[in-house]
Amino acid sequence: MELYIAREAVNANPTKKITLEEIEKRVQNDERFFYLDRENEHKTLNELLEYFENKGYTPHLQEVRYALGDLDYIYELHIV
Repeated sequence: MELYIAREAVNANPTKKITLEEIEKRVQNDERFFYLDRENEHKTLNELLEYFENKGYTPHLQEVRYALGDLDYIYELHIV
């Protein structure tokens, strides 16, 4: 499973991806916060949460709005 990392500029297209395995390795190395792009499908994000719950983690996913527009948000993933 590949997920888009949050874009670095408001008008840019998401280009960087991260795999589920890379996220898991980073979590094992005490990296707990990940910022994901709005282009990720909701179904994929739910599968991501379910995967980490089955591994014994407590994942939290929320929308972070950085402006007033409907499309001005990213996802913050926190894995405890």
